[in-house]
Amino acid sequence: MTETSLYLAQRLSAVVMIPLVLGHLGVMIYAVQGGLTGAEILARTQGSSFWAVFYGAFVIAASVHAAIGLRAIAGEWLGVRGLTLTGFMAATFFGLLATGLQAVVAVVS
Repeated sequence: MTETSLYLAQRLSAVVMIPLVLGHLGVMIYAVQGGLTGAEILARTQGSSFWAVFYGAFVIAASVHAAIGLRAIAGEWLGVRGLTLTGFMAATFFGLLATGLQAVVAVVS
């Protein structure tokens, strides 16, 4: 990918995350103020395709955003370049994606 496309992908992922972060924070505040326990929250999310899509999108956007951001940091601070930098970004993306989607499955199944 070109630097321009990575820049645009990171900005687009940020735009996608804005309503997801606000929604997540709103639900957390509502749940805490309502006195819900972790078990009660999980009981409400289990089997919900809405929460699966909501948090699945969140995980994808956050994985893209973080991988590109860490790529820039590794390139600037560590001097990593070329295929090593691309491999680092890909490994970061897939690692975050795998662990995030695993968490989504745990919350909704």
